[in-house]
Amino acid sequence: MLKFKYPLIAFICISLSGTQATGSNPAKLTAGDNPRIHDEPLPEGVHEGITYKGDNSIILTLFAPYKSAVYVIGDFTGWLVDAQYLMNRYVVDPDSIYWWLQINNLSPAQEYAYQYLVDGSLRIADPYAEKVLDPWNDQYISSETYPGLKQYPTNKTSEPVSVFRTNKISYAWLYSDSFVPPAQEQLVIYELLMRDFVQEHDYKTVIDTLSYFEKLGINAIELMPVTEFEGNLSWGYNPSFYFAPDKYYGPANDLKRLIDQCHRRGIAVIMDMVLNHSYGQCPLVRLYFDSRNDRPTVQNPWYNTVSPNPVYAWGYDFDHTSPATQKFVDRVVTYWLTEYQIDGFRFDFTKGFTNTPGDGMAYDTQRIGILERLADKIWSVNPDAYVILEHFTDNSEERVLSSYGKGMIIWGNMNSEYNEATMGYNEERKSDFSWGYAGNRQWPGDNLVTYMESHDEERLMFKNLEYGNHSGSYNVQDLPTALDRIKLACAFFLTYPGPKMIWQFGEVGYDYSIDYNGRTGEKPIRWDYYTDDDSRRKLFSEVAQMIKLHTTFPTFYSNDSKVEMDVRGSLKQINLRHAEMNAVIIGNFDVTSAVIVPQFNHNRIWYDYLSGDSLTVIPSSILLQPGEFHIYTDLNARKLIAQGGERVKDFLLEQNFPNPFNSGTTILYKLPAATPVTLDIYNTAGRHVARLINRIQPAGSHTVIWNGFNDRGKQVASGLYIYRLQCRNYIETRKMLLIR
Repeated sequence: MLKFKYPLIAFICISLSGTQATGSNPAKLTAGDNPRIHDEPLPEGVHEGITYKGDNSIILTLFAPYKSAVYVIGDFTGWLVDAQYLMNRYVVDPDSIYWWLQINNLSPAQEYAYQYLVDGSLRIADPYAEKVLDPWNDQYISSETYPGLKQYPTNKTSEPVSVFRTNKISYAWLYSDSFVPPAQEQLVIYELLMRDFVQEHDYKTVIDTLSYFEKLGINAIELMPVTEFEGNLSWGYNPSFYFAPDKYYGPANDLKRLIDQCHRRGIAVIMDMVLNHSYGQCPLVRLYFDSRNDRPTVQNPWYNTVSPNPVYAWGYDFDHTSPATQKFVDRVVTYWLTEYQIDGFRFDFTKGFTNTPGDGMAYDTQRIGILERLADKIWSVNPDAYVILEHFTDNSEERVLSSYGKGMIIWGNMNSEYNEATMGYNEERKSDFSWGYAGNRQWPGDNLVTYMESHDEERLMFKNLEYGNHSGSYNVQDLPTALDRIKLACAFFLTYPGPKMIWQFGEVGYDYSIDYNGRTGEKPIRWDYYTDDDSRRKLFSEVAQMIKLHTTFPTFYSNDSKVEMDVRGSLKQINLRHAEMNAVIIGNFDVTSAVIVPQFNHNRIWYDYLSGDSLTVIPSSILLQPGEFHIYTDLNARKLIAQGGERVKDFLLEQNFPNPFNSGTTILYKLPAATPVTLDIYNTAGRHVARLINRIQPAGSHTVIWNGFNDRGKQVASGLYIYRLQCRNYIETRKMLLIR
């Protein structure tokens, strides 16, 4: 799981000469060179990092036990050591010591760069810095990407420096404060690497492409790591600073604008966060580091000296049992949930969140406790936040995590199975899709996020074109056929319940190998696939239609659906039963034609969702050509979506149809924004009969069918009934007539 472009480079402390205020070279200061250190308790309300005290004063705080003296150096000291910037010491106990200093009389609305000089030689940036200047990589960030970027203080210091700004102005959120994220069961996530998505690799350009996501119909974006990482051209899994957005993607306020504009469109933003490990530029690593053995010292409050899991180890391993680590982690997640209004996290390699020795595959109660504690902290800040884990452990452990609290969402990697099938190879074990459905793992249905591709997996289209099977004139290695095979796979991916994830440009059949230009190297950005290629644009359109089906009708996302899957061989079938709508999906993943026996559960009309055709005479068997598939529903889903296809501006409860009715009636309502929804049936005496909906639903048109049964499953009598829609403060009622 090598996820960074550059190998680890040991940090180098450069000694700078020059006249200092103390008369000492800062690279050679000893405890004896220092004035007397003042032991003072932390002022009330002060925390690690920067605490703003009005417009022109700040308090800087560093947690650093076992250190002799800490100075603040920076723009305000001319980068010289000055006795008045020797930090106060607050000793809780020998293992818990804080250094702090209040700095006054700063100029208004100005950026200041600063570092901590620890024990006379070690220069570190603030671990809690919200902006960092990099002496090695900032020079390659253009003014178009980051206008007005403060210059690194070259020849004045070494190593990364931290930055604060006086008169810090809070971002004015327009849409995020009232945003209600999609329900977990309805999530369709788009995993996005800024660097390889838009040529400008910046937030403001992604904002300009949000209409693309609206057309596709996804309702969440998962940003690969954007906290400050080592280098510029990285996947981001080599983090150094956890509170500072990486400047290679643009200014912090541009990231906030991106999040706000996503929320305006009903799209949640999920942040990929790396808390398993850090790399060598991280000040938490550098504060206590054994350079001779290239590892943290035993005094380091945050890290293990060596990973207890050497089979899977990257960078320097966080000790998640440590109170210092837990406090730091809590600050990180709270900061991004509040300061940036993000909607949740995808945590990288959570299998490593343990000190239990081994390869991490076995059931681990320590790891479960660590992750449950983290989830509790996140939900205490935002009860609706998503907690997504890249876990890959024993199913029994993943089931516990998926069932905890509101449910952690676990990554479900189905790349190999789907790719075997798209290539046309259908050994039952290798191309079995059944593990992609949470019910087959005995989990809650909305807590497994299945994906066919991710940043870490080979691209389906690459292998289709390179290794696809063939028979006669049918050849998966032909581009049109290979694209059709992606569409076929999506029909068996986006139709069964549970959250889904799409890797960027998979919807247009991106076909460059993950190993192109090196595994984590830059990849070609092919927007022309969508703009100039009719066959790829058609794939996009039909994937969008399937996403719409998945997010609109509970049949395709709800735990209430009864799911039957026969998806092991080349002829695959999924049957969905739901009170609102039934569905049958059939497909031929072979490279030759074959006959399938569809399991229709009644002989009324069935509608082919993508073609619009209908079956009025239900066949006992259907001949499927290679790559052919059908999504059949017993309501005209295509028509229902078309009726609600306009942009919804206001809440609206439509009159049910048919009305009067005898066996079932459809209720349609529209929501201008995602919101909690309840839909209830009452009789004319005001007694409650049935609750049809009780959950958060996304903006758009929604339908539900009432079949004349109460909440106890008993048929109700003929008569007049009231149906009532409530969405927060909006309430509307209508009447309907049931005739038996």
